Amino acid sequence: MKKVAVIGAGTMGAGIAQVSALAGYEVILYDVADDVLAQSLDGIRASIDKGVARGKTEADAAEKAKEAFELTTSLETAAQADLIIEAAPEKLELKREIFATLDAAAPDHTILGSNTSSLSVSALAGATQRPERVVGIHFFNPAHIMQLVEIIRGDFTSEATVAAAQEYVANVGKTAVLCKDTPAFIVNRVARPFYGEAFRLLGENATDPATLDKLMRSIGFRMGPFELIDLIGCDVNLAVTQSVYDAYFQEPKYRPHPIQKRMVESGRLGCKTGRGFYDYEYEE
Repeated sequence: MKKVAVIGAGTMGAGIAQVSALAGYEVILYDVADDVLAQSLDGIRASIDKGVARGKTEADAAEKAKEAFELTTSLETAAQADLIIEAAPEKLELKREIFATLDAAAPDHTILGSNTSSLSVSALAGATQRPERVVGIHFFNPAHIMQLVEIIRGDFTSEATVAAAQEYVANVGKTAVLCKDTPAFIVNRVARPFYGEAFRLLGENATDPATLDKLMRSIGFRMGPFELIDLIGCDVNLAVTQSVYDAYFQEPKYRPHPIQKRMVESGRLGCKTGRGFYDYEYEE
Protein backbone atom coordinates (compact mmCIF):
# COMPACT_ATOMS: atom_id res chain seq x y z
CA MET A 1 0.00 0.00 0.00
CA LYS A 2 1.67 3.20 -1.22
CA LYS A 3 -1.06 5.67 -2.09
CA VAL A 4 -3.91 6.85 0.15
CA ALA A 5 -6.81 9.02 -0.99
CA VAL A 6 -8.80 11.09 1.48
CA ILE A 7 -12.29 12.21 0.44
CA GLY A 8 -13.08 15.50 2.15
CA ALA A 9 -10.58 18.21 3.07
CA GLY A 10 -12.33 19.42 6.22
CA THR A 11 -11.00 19.10 9.74
CA MET A 12 -11.06 15.30 9.88
CA GLY A 13 -9.97 14.74 6.30
CA ALA A 14 -7.05 17.13 6.69
CA GLY A 15 -5.92 15.37 9.84
CA ILE A 16 -6.07 11.94 8.20
CA ALA A 17 -4.21 13.26 5.17
CA GLN A 18 -1.53 14.75 7.43
CA VAL A 19 -0.82 11.55 9.38
CA SER A 20 -0.80 9.55 6.16
CA ALA A 21 1.76 11.86 4.54
CA LEU A 22 3.96 11.85 7.64
CA ALA A 23 3.89 8.05 7.56
CA GLY A 24 5.35 8.09 4.06
CA TYR A 25 2.25 7.55 1.94
CA GLU A 26 1.50 9.46 -1.23
CA VAL A 27 -1.77 11.29 -0.54
CA ILE A 28 -4.56 12.31 -2.92
CA LEU A 29 -6.77 14.88 -1.21
CA TYR A 30 -10.25 15.42 -2.69
CA ASP A 31 -12.85 18.10 -2.14
CA VAL A 32 -15.49 19.84 -4.26
CA ALA A 33 -13.63 23.17 -4.73
CA ASP A 34 -10.05 24.20 -5.45
CA ASP A 35 -10.06 26.97 -2.83
CA VAL A 36 -11.15 24.53 -0.14
CA LEU A 37 -8.30 22.22 -1.09
CA ALA A 38 -5.74 25.01 -1.14
CA GLN A 39 -6.82 26.27 2.28
CA SER A 40 -6.75 22.74 3.68
CA LEU A 41 -3.25 22.07 2.33
CA ASP A 42 -1.99 25.35 3.83
CA GLY A 43 -3.38 24.26 7.18
CA ILE A 44 -1.83 20.80 6.92
CA ARG A 45 1.60 22.21 6.09
CA ALA A 46 1.36 24.72 8.94
CA SER A 47 0.45 21.91 11.33
CA ILE A 48 3.41 19.84 10.15
CA ASP A 49 5.70 22.84 10.72
CA LYS A 50 4.35 23.16 14.27
CA GLY A 51 5.27 19.54 14.84
CA VAL A 52 8.84 20.30 13.79
CA ALA A 53 8.98 23.35 16.05
CA ARG A 54 7.84 21.27 19.01
CA GLY A 55 10.34 18.53 18.31
CA LYS A 56 7.65 15.99 17.41
CA THR A 57 8.63 15.65 13.75
CA GLU A 58 12.01 15.39 12.02
CA ALA A 59 12.62 18.25 9.59
CA ASP A 60 13.48 15.95 6.67
CA ALA A 61 10.34 13.88 7.18
CA ALA A 62 8.27 17.04 7.43
CA GLU A 63 9.56 18.47 4.15
CA LYS A 64 8.90 15.18 2.38
CA ALA A 65 5.39 14.98 3.85
CA LYS A 66 4.54 18.54 2.77
CA GLU A 67 5.24 17.58 -0.84
CA ALA A 68 3.35 14.27 -0.74
CA PHE A 69 -0.05 15.72 -1.73
CA GLU A 70 -1.99 15.65 -4.96
CA LEU A 71 -5.12 17.83 -4.87
CA THR A 72 -8.19 17.02 -6.96
CA THR A 73 -11.86 17.86 -7.38
CA SER A 74 -12.44 14.62 -9.32
CA LEU A 75 -13.64 11.52 -7.49
CA GLU A 76 -12.47 9.43 -10.43
CA THR A 77 -8.93 10.76 -9.94
CA ALA A 78 -9.12 10.25 -6.19
CA ALA A 79 -10.17 6.65 -6.78
CA GLN A 80 -6.73 5.78 -8.16
CA ALA A 81 -5.30 4.78 -4.80
CA ASP A 82 -4.62 1.64 -2.81
CA LEU A 83 -6.70 2.82 0.15
CA ILE A 84 -9.45 5.42 0.10
CA ILE A 85 -10.74 6.96 3.33
CA GLU A 86 -13.99 8.87 2.95
CA ALA A 87 -14.41 11.77 5.40
CA ALA A 88 -17.54 13.44 4.00
CA PRO A 89 -20.40 14.83 6.14
CA GLU A 90 -22.28 12.27 8.23
CA LYS A 91 -25.14 11.70 5.76
CA LEU A 92 -25.82 8.14 4.66
CA GLU A 93 -27.11 8.82 1.16
CA LEU A 94 -24.26 11.23 0.41
CA LYS A 95 -21.70 8.68 1.52
CA ARG A 96 -23.39 5.91 -0.47
CA GLU A 97 -23.28 8.07 -3.60
CA ILE A 98 -19.57 8.73 -3.04
CA PHE A 99 -18.88 5.04 -2.48
CA ALA A 100 -20.73 4.03 -5.64
CA THR A 101 -18.70 6.51 -7.70
CA LEU A 102 -15.41 5.45 -6.15
CA ASP A 103 -16.23 1.78 -6.57
CA ALA A 104 -16.89 2.22 -10.29
CA ALA A 105 -13.61 4.09 -10.87
CA ALA A 106 -11.17 2.39 -8.50
CA PRO A 107 -8.85 -0.52 -9.38
CA ASP A 108 -10.00 -3.94 -8.20
CA HIS A 109 -7.47 -4.08 -5.35
CA THR A 110 -8.50 -0.74 -3.82
CA ILE A 111 -9.91 -0.78 -0.29
CA LEU A 112 -12.77 1.61 0.38
CA GLY A 113 -12.66 2.94 3.93
CA SER A 114 -14.97 5.33 5.75
CA ASN A 115 -14.27 7.65 8.65
CA THR A 116 -17.95 7.49 9.63
CA SER A 117 -18.48 7.88 13.36
CA SER A 118 -21.94 6.33 13.56
CA LEU A 119 -23.31 5.05 10.24
CA SER A 120 -23.46 1.41 9.20
CA VAL A 121 -20.40 0.24 7.28
CA SER A 122 -22.51 -2.55 5.83
CA ALA A 123 -24.96 0.02 4.46
CA LEU A 124 -22.07 1.84 2.77
CA ALA A 125 -20.74 -1.44 1.39
CA GLY A 126 -24.16 -2.12 -0.12
CA ALA A 127 -23.58 0.74 -2.55
CA THR A 128 -20.57 -1.05 -4.06
CA GLN A 129 -19.69 -4.18 -5.97
CA ARG A 130 -16.82 -4.94 -3.55
CA PRO A 131 -18.43 -5.20 -0.09
CA GLU A 132 -15.61 -7.47 1.08
CA ARG A 133 -13.17 -4.56 0.54
CA VAL A 134 -15.20 -1.96 2.49
CA VAL A 135 -14.20 -1.16 6.07
CA GLY A 136 -14.66 1.55 8.67
CA ILE A 137 -11.50 3.43 9.69
CA HIS A 138 -12.70 5.94 12.25
CA PHE A 139 -10.19 8.52 13.51
CA PHE A 140 -10.95 10.93 16.34
CA ASN A 141 -10.55 14.70 16.31
CA PRO A 142 -7.86 16.01 16.11
CA ALA A 143 -6.70 13.09 13.98
CA HIS A 144 -3.01 14.02 14.07
CA ILE A 145 -3.02 13.92 17.89
CA MET A 146 -5.61 11.38 19.05
CA GLN A 147 -4.16 7.88 19.21
CA LEU A 148 -7.26 5.71 18.97
CA VAL A 149 -8.71 4.52 15.64
CA GLU A 150 -11.76 2.28 15.42
CA ILE A 151 -11.65 -0.33 12.66
CA ILE A 152 -15.19 -1.43 11.88
CA ARG A 153 -15.81 -4.77 10.26
CA GLY A 154 -18.96 -4.72 8.12
CA ASP A 155 -21.07 -7.82 7.52
CA PHE A 156 -19.08 -8.65 4.39
CA THR A 157 -15.63 -7.22 5.21
CA SER A 158 -12.93 -9.82 4.55
CA GLU A 159 -10.15 -10.75 6.95
CA ALA A 160 -7.62 -9.50 4.40
CA THR A 161 -9.28 -6.07 4.35
CA VAL A 162 -9.30 -5.88 8.15
CA ALA A 163 -5.63 -6.88 8.24
CA ALA A 164 -4.75 -4.22 5.67
CA ALA A 165 -6.62 -1.57 7.65
CA GLN A 166 -4.84 -2.62 10.84
CA GLU A 167 -1.48 -2.42 9.08
CA TYR A 168 -2.26 1.09 7.81
CA VAL A 169 -3.32 2.28 11.28
CA ALA A 170 -0.13 0.87 12.79
CA ASN A 171 1.94 2.54 10.07
CA VAL A 172 0.50 5.98 10.86
CA GLY A 173 1.38 5.45 14.52
CA LYS A 174 -2.11 4.93 15.91
CA THR A 175 -3.71 2.28 18.11
CA ALA A 176 -6.48 0.27 16.45
CA VAL A 177 -9.48 -1.30 18.16
CA LEU A 178 -11.64 -3.71 16.15
CA CYS A 179 -15.38 -3.01 16.35
CA LYS A 180 -18.60 -4.67 15.27
CA ASP A 181 -20.83 -2.77 12.86
CA THR A 182 -23.25 -1.54 15.52
CA PRO A 183 -24.68 2.01 15.74
CA ALA A 184 -21.93 4.46 16.78
CA PHE A 185 -19.52 1.53 17.32
CA ILE A 186 -17.76 1.83 20.71
CA VAL A 187 -16.63 5.34 21.57
CA ASN A 188 -19.52 7.40 20.24
CA ARG A 189 -22.10 5.04 21.72
CA VAL A 190 -20.44 5.21 25.12
CA ALA A 191 -20.09 9.00 24.81
CA ARG A 192 -23.78 9.73 24.21
CA PRO A 193 -24.69 9.79 27.94
CA PHE A 194 -21.61 11.95 28.64
CA TYR A 195 -23.09 14.63 26.38
CA GLY A 196 -26.76 13.85 26.99
CA GLU A 197 -26.67 14.19 30.77
CA ALA A 198 -24.70 17.43 30.46
CA PHE A 199 -27.34 18.87 28.13
CA ARG A 200 -30.13 17.80 30.46
CA LEU A 201 -28.45 19.51 33.43
CA LEU A 202 -27.88 22.63 31.36
CA GLY A 203 -31.48 22.58 30.10
CA GLU A 204 -32.76 22.33 33.67
CA ASN A 205 -30.60 25.34 34.67
CA ALA A 206 -28.75 23.20 37.20
CA THR A 207 -25.54 25.08 36.42
CA ASP A 208 -23.53 26.56 33.55
CA PRO A 209 -21.23 24.89 30.95
CA ALA A 210 -18.00 26.07 32.61
CA THR A 211 -18.97 24.55 35.96
CA LEU A 212 -20.00 21.25 34.42
CA ASP A 213 -16.74 21.08 32.48
CA LYS A 214 -14.73 21.88 35.62
CA LEU A 215 -16.54 19.15 37.57
CA MET A 216 -15.78 16.54 34.88
CA ARG A 217 -12.12 17.54 34.74
CA SER A 218 -11.95 17.25 38.53
CA ILE A 219 -12.73 13.52 38.32
CA GLY A 220 -10.14 12.76 35.67
CA PHE A 221 -11.56 13.71 32.27
CA ARG A 222 -9.12 15.67 30.08
CA MET A 223 -11.99 17.86 28.83
CA GLY A 224 -15.52 18.53 29.95
CA PRO A 225 -18.51 17.80 27.65
CA PHE A 226 -19.00 21.35 26.40
CA GLU A 227 -15.30 21.94 25.76
CA LEU A 228 -15.23 18.73 23.77
CA ILE A 229 -18.38 19.59 21.81
CA ASP A 230 -16.85 22.94 20.85
CA LEU A 231 -13.69 21.19 19.67
CA ILE A 232 -15.54 18.56 17.64
CA GLY A 233 -18.18 20.98 16.37
CA CYS A 234 -21.73 21.40 17.64
CA ASP A 235 -23.04 20.46 14.20
CA VAL A 236 -21.06 17.22 14.15
CA ASN A 237 -22.14 16.39 17.70
CA LEU A 238 -25.80 16.90 16.79
CA ALA A 239 -25.51 14.87 13.58
CA VAL A 240 -23.95 11.93 15.40
CA THR A 241 -26.49 12.12 18.24
CA GLN A 242 -29.37 12.17 15.74
CA SER A 243 -27.83 9.26 13.82
CA VAL A 244 -27.47 7.13 16.95
CA TYR A 245 -31.00 8.04 18.08
CA ASP A 246 -32.44 6.98 14.72
CA ALA A 247 -30.31 3.84 14.51
CA TYR A 248 -31.68 2.67 17.86
CA PHE A 249 -35.26 3.39 16.74
CA GLN A 250 -35.67 6.49 18.93
CA GLU A 251 -34.38 4.95 22.12
CA PRO A 252 -35.04 7.78 24.65
CA LYS A 253 -31.60 7.66 26.27
CA TYR A 254 -30.03 8.73 22.95
CA ARG A 255 -32.51 11.54 22.18
CA PRO A 256 -30.91 14.85 21.05
CA HIS A 257 -31.55 17.91 23.19
CA PRO A 258 -33.16 21.15 21.91
CA ILE A 259 -30.08 23.08 23.01
CA GLN A 260 -28.00 21.17 20.46
CA LYS A 261 -30.34 22.16 17.65
CA ARG A 262 -30.47 25.78 18.78
CA MET A 263 -26.69 26.04 18.88
CA VAL A 264 -26.40 24.74 15.33
CA GLU A 265 -29.22 26.88 13.94
CA SER A 266 -27.67 30.00 15.45
CA GLY A 267 -24.28 29.24 13.92
CA ARG A 268 -22.50 28.65 17.23
CA LEU A 269 -20.57 25.57 16.13
CA GLY A 270 -17.58 25.90 18.43
CA CYS A 271 -13.90 26.49 17.68
CA LYS A 272 -14.34 26.47 13.91
CA THR A 273 -16.75 29.43 13.96
CA GLY A 274 -15.22 31.30 16.89
CA ARG A 275 -18.21 30.82 19.17
CA GLY A 276 -19.89 27.83 20.75
CA PHE A 277 -20.39 27.31 24.45
CA TYR A 278 -17.25 29.44 24.74
CA ASP A 279 -15.76 32.25 22.62
CA TYR A 280 -12.61 31.68 20.56
CA GLU A 281 -10.31 33.75 18.40
CA TYR A 282 -11.31 33.16 14.80
CA GLU A 283 -10.23 34.53 11.44
CA GLU A 284 -12.07 34.07 8.16
